[in-house]
Order: sequence, then C-alpha cells, then structure tokens
Amino acid sequence: MNKFILNYLGIFFSLVAILSFLNIVYSYYFNLYLNIDAYFYTLIISAVLAFCSLIKIRSDVKISIYHKIITVILGYFLIPSVISIPFYFSIYNVSFLSCYFESISGFTSTGYTIFNNINHIDQSLIIWRSTTQWIGGIYFLFSILLLIDMFEDSLKKSLTNFISFNYSEIFKQYFKVFLLYSILTFILFILLKLINLRTFDSFNISMTIISSGGFLPTNNIKSIINSDFKEIVFSILMLFSYFSLFLFYNILFLKNKTINFFSEDIYLAIYFTLLVTIFFIFFNFNYNFSTLLFSISSSVSNIGISLDNSNINLSFIFLIIVIIGGSFFSTSSGIRLIKIYFLFKYSINQILSYSKPNYIYTNKFYFTDTIVEQKEINKYFLSVLIFVFSLFLITSFLTIFGFAFDEAFKLGILTLMNTVNSSMYGLENIDFNQLNNQSKFIIILFMVIGRVELLTILIIIKKFLFKN
Repeated sequence: MNKFILNYLGIFFSLVAILSFLNIVYSYYFNLYLNIDAYFYTLIISAVLAFCSLIKIRSDVKISIYHKIITVILGYFLIPSVISIPFYFSIYNVSFLSCYFESISGFTSTGYTIFNNINHIDQSLIIWRSTTQWIGGIYFLFSILLLIDMFEDSLKKSLTNFISFNYSEIFKQYFKVFLLYSILTFILFILLKLINLRTFDSFNISMTIISSGGFLPTNNIKSIINSDFKEIVFSILMLFSYFSLFLFYNILFLKNKTINFFSEDIYLAIYFTLLVTIFFIFFNFNYNFSTLLFSISSSVSNIGISLDNSNINLSFIFLIIVIIGGSFFSTSSGIRLIKIYFLFKYSINQILSYSKPNYIYTNKFYFTDTIVEQKEINKYFLSVLIFVFSLFLITSFLTIFGFAFDEAFKLGILTLMNTVNSSMYGLENIDFNQLNNQSKFIIILFMVIGRVELLTILIIIKKFLFKN
C-alpha cells in the first residue's frame, strides 16, 4: 500500500521537478533572478520525492479501490504543498496558508488567486502558476484511469472495451493520455500564436485552457483578447477541455471504433449547439454575440474567465451551465451532461409507464447500444444529491464566516465545480488574500472535494448501498 502511494505520487513529483528545472532555465535566460532560489528549493525537494517512483511494486499485487482512493486524495493535498514553495519564498511576502491556497487552486484547476495585480508579478512566477494547472489537469485524468473500475459501463466504454484494466493496459492508457494532453497543449499554443498573441501569453493560456483552469498571465483578459475575431477563436479553443480528451484520437483512428466511443461527445455537441442557438435568439440584446459565445464556452468548460462586458444579468444561467459541466473524461468539472440526460430520460420513461402501462419503456439511449441499468441511474441520482448537500455545507460555512448568502451560494457552486470567480458571475471583487483563515481552509477543502467527489463518494455509496 505505502509503496503504491509513493510510486504513484512520485510520478507527479517528477513532473514538478522537471518544470521547476525549466523555470530555472527560463529565469537565467531572461535574467529573472528575484525568485530563482525558490525554484532550486522546489527542484531539490521534488527530485528527492520523485525517487520514490523508482520503488518497484509487484505487478501481481492487487491494490484495492479504497487504497487507490486514498492515494488520489493524498496527492491533492501533498503535491500542492511542494508546488507552494515558489510562492512562499518569493519576494511578495505571502503567508504559507495563502501560498498553499494558491497552489491548491491551481492544482485543482479552480483559478482563485491571492494576487491582486498579476501585471506586477515576476514572469517566472506567472509561468509557475500556469504549470500548476497543467500538472493538476493531467493528475485528474490519470486519477480517472486509476479508478476506472469504479465507473459505470456506460462511461467506461467511452474510453476502452476492457472491463477492467491490468497493469499493461493502465500504462498504455497513461502514456496515451500524457501524449494527447501534451500534443493538445502544443496545438493550443500554436493556434493562439496564429491569432497574434505574444509567445508568453500563448504559452500560459494554452496550459490554462487544456486544464480548465482560471489563471491568466494578465489582470484583464480583454487586453489580450481585444477583437471579436479573437473572442470567437478563443471561445472555440476553450471547447478543447469541454469534449473528451480522446475525441480527436478516436476521430483520427476511426477504425474499429463503435458509436459508444462518440456518444457522450455527440450529446455534448448537441447541447452546446442548443445553448448557442438559444442565446443568439433570446439574449443577444446588444448585438455582442461574440461576448456571449465566449461566456458560454467558458462556462461549459468550467474555465470561468470572462470579458469585462459580460452580461451579469445572465449570471444565474451561466451558473447552471457550470453545474452541468462537460465530458466525463475531460479536465472540466460538473455533474456531467450525460448523467443529467440519463436521469431526465429515465424520469420521463417512468412517468409514461404509469400513464400508458401497455407500452414498454427501456433505458436504452440514442447513439449508444448500452442499456443503463437501474443501479447506475440510482448512482446518478445520488451524485446530484451529494452535490446539493455539499453546496449546502459550503454555503453555510461561508455565511457563518462573513459572506453574504448570495455571494456564499455563488462561490460555493464555483468552488465545487472548480471554476474561477469572474465578472460573469458577479464575484470578481473577492479578495482571497484578505479572507480569514477559516474561510481559506473551507474553500481549500471544498476545492479538493469538487475534484475528487465523483471519484470517492460514489464508490463509498456503492460499497454500502450497492453490495451486489
């Protein structure tokens, strides 16, 4: 058990070591010496911890799903503690709790920041903020693969035809995910360069988009995305973290692929098209459709960044979109559209079965040959209840610690959905650095819960309620 934890987390400490080394090289090359010692500390500590990945574990050792869950949760708390070192030893005199808050926010791809003026931050530290999101995004995807056995067949078949992964298949899928994640990041970087963004901004934003993060290299995204054309292109690029990471791979290697591999992405495409159509017809009041498209794409992908002229009157609608979320195997959060659709379709079938008892209604859905079983529907319903209960808890805590109820409610949704606060939701003026320690602890806890909820609570519910 202990060897497995060290082996798994050691992989990501290796990534931290590599990225801290690259930051040192960048700092030397551009004569940015203000925070360079902090990256040396990070490199040494992460490199030492990375040696843990060299510990071999027997491939025939069976690691229980509960041990895997513990490993994932520990990673969300331990890896950011190393990532926070450059923030703590920087020249900006930030408390360790605030630094840890920043690193957790980046690692969970939430995007809350303790820095009020990004334009005054050292460029190497801006890059470090972006890389924390990138590492967190791939950690989330790897964790889904690690816990693949706990998911329903209807979701698993969008990834693989294997009923259960062995070590060889896990390694193969890990390598594929890392390669796809890196290639898509590079493609985003190139596309951002093609719309005339400077290299520094393109590099940072590409890591923000692919990880569904909220960190930006500037105070105001409008200073970078300063035309309607850029807004439209940027909106399309944000969909990279909305659809499944395997979508482009499955399209390129279409041979031997069944409809199951595309069913969720088809639903997501239909849903996004309906959203765009509805907003274009009913909410395009000031003929600022490019801004509306930007807000829609940012919300469905759980990135959350917005332009200054976003329509705050639509904040509740955007929050609903955030809650629904994107693809099961993407870096976005949310309850997931496909689960909500299955619940809705099942509920309609149940109502019709009482009104027309002579008809037979099955839980077979369009674009898939899989029949969703009753126990899976139960788990989908429980996931909604868990979200509601979690939202009630964080809203209550934040209200006790001084937030107004409406502000606590909105912030609770964004925290659980790992979406950055912005003008689109009317929360852009929150100063996280000035929050009391209790509020920071609560937000840290629920940022992690938002990332691991579906990976942990559902399996615990399955253990006690679905023993068969």
